[in-house]
Order: sequence, then structure tokens, then C-alpha cells
Amino acid sequence: MKNYRIFAWMVATAIAGLTMVACGSDDYDAEKTLTTAPVGYDKLYAYEIFSPETPLGEDGDDLLFTEGDIEWFDLNTREIKFKDNESMFESLYNRMRPFNKIGFQLGDHFLFEVTGLVFLTDSRIYSNLVLCCGDIEGEVVDNGKFYLYDCYPLQFINEERVQDNIRKNAAQWEAFIKFLETKGKLRK
Repeated sequence: MKNYRIFAWMVATAIAGLTMVACGSDDYDAEKTLTTAPVGYDKLYAYEIFSPETPLGEDGDDLLFTEGDIEWFDLNTREIKFKDNESMFESLYNRMRPFNKIGFQLGDHFLFEVTGLVFLTDSRIYSNLVLCCGDIEGEVVDNGKFYLYDCYPLQFINEERVQDNIRKNAAQWEAFIKFLETKGKLRK
């Protein structure tokens, strides 16, 4: 009888442990990211992330732009054309605090995080998405254009860490692209 109780206790403990592992998650992004087609979502917006506690919302001082500010996104060059690039440049340049990240959200679902706003004069290396002011490939320091690149500078695109981030962002990136396509803002 004693062995039965020990065995039953061990089985119950194992089941409880496996349940906690299967149900528990420390991954903040995994719980809030959108990984399906963006059916029924009507608003895309980007906001500055001041801290990990920044609330996900489309109102307030943290809002940088919405899909209404985007004229088109070129899938091949990764250029994001705003309706008024010059005004957007001044706005982002004056509002973005150094080292703050940009969150992209579709409706109330978090899509992905952009490491930040970078310029071609930036000497730092980024292994994740960046909003770059200037064409890396053309090496034009200030052409007034914006690009969403997978890393900065592009010479690091084949590094394992960058490729891991590309894979991690793939489903959300696809939702971003599909959403822009449904709004007629995607160039191929």
C-alpha cells in the first residue's frame, strides 16, 4: 500500500509538472503576437516603446504613425513611403528618444518590435528589424526615405542571430504584408 501511494504521488507530481511546463510561458511576445492572416483588423500603428511596461495602445504621446500615414510599402526594396516623408522624418527625428524601440501593432495584437530608428551614419550593429532613414544599398546618407531592414548594417544579414530573428518574425511579418496588401498599400 505504501508503494502504491508513493507511485501515485510521483505520477501526480509528474503530471502537474508537465502541465505547468506546457501551459506556462515567460515569452511576453508569444502571448500577444498575431500569427494569423489579418482578417477583420482595420488599424495598423507604430508606437515608441519607452519601457517594457509601455501599454499597447493607439493613443497618446507614444504613437508614431498609423497605416493612414503610409502611402505604400515596397516588398522588394523594403522602402516604406509615408504620405509626407519630410514631415515624418522631422517628427520621428524629434520624437524618438535614443535607444527606444518601436512596436508595430495590428488592432489590439502586437506584431513585432523594431530595434529603433537608425541612420546610415550610425556605427552600432543591430541584429533585428530596424527603421532606417536612408538606403543602405545605395549608401545615400539622407535621401529622406525610410526602409524596414532585417538588420543594420546589411553585411550581417547572414549571421545566425539575424537569421534567427528573421525566422522568429516570419509569421508576424507575413501578417503585416497581408494587411498592407488588403489596404492597397503594397508594391511588389
